[in-house]
Amino acid sequence: MPNMKNQETLAKIKEDLAGVSAVWVVDYCGLTVKEIQNLRNDIREAGASLKVYKNTLMHIALEESELPTLDEILEGPSAFVFAGEDVAAAAKAVKTFAKTNQNLEIKGGLMEGSQVSAAEVEAIASLPSREELIAQIAGAISGVARGLAVALNGVPRGLAQATKAVAEQKEAA
Repeated sequence: MPNMKNQETLAKIKEDLAGVSAVWVVDYCGLTVKEIQNLRNDIREAGASLKVYKNTLMHIALEESELPTLDEILEGPSAFVFAGEDVAAAAKAVKTFAKTNQNLEIKGGLMEGSQVSAAEVEAIASLPSREELIAQIAGAISGVARGLAVALNGVPRGLAQATKAVAEQKEAA
């Protein structure tokens, strides 16, 4: 590890690890250059980045960053998806690409400093995105507000209807 290039790469990996919420590990063996470019674009649109590092350098960086070392995952060709704020969107981009391309395999990864399995990454991918969650919350708040407005409006309307009925009865009598 005395090699200057490896030391620079290790510093880049540590920098990438410091600024992310999650890291997904994928096996990209068998993908063409065009497919990898498409995968990178999909991941970039989700607010994440795809990088390929040597497994040994990633292991060292994880160890020095006091994170789980992912020993059982870091075997064979590995690419790393560094997810920013919207972890679900990055996982969704990887899962969607893996559905259409059999050569991409999700191995697992890290989230919030804990190791996650491939099944957990896929479960995270099935969660709604941040925008969808915000829309759902806004819809729920809007529904409650509408119900409250209808209920509050019903009291004066009921009073007005009762007053009108009494007035009509007095006129008829």
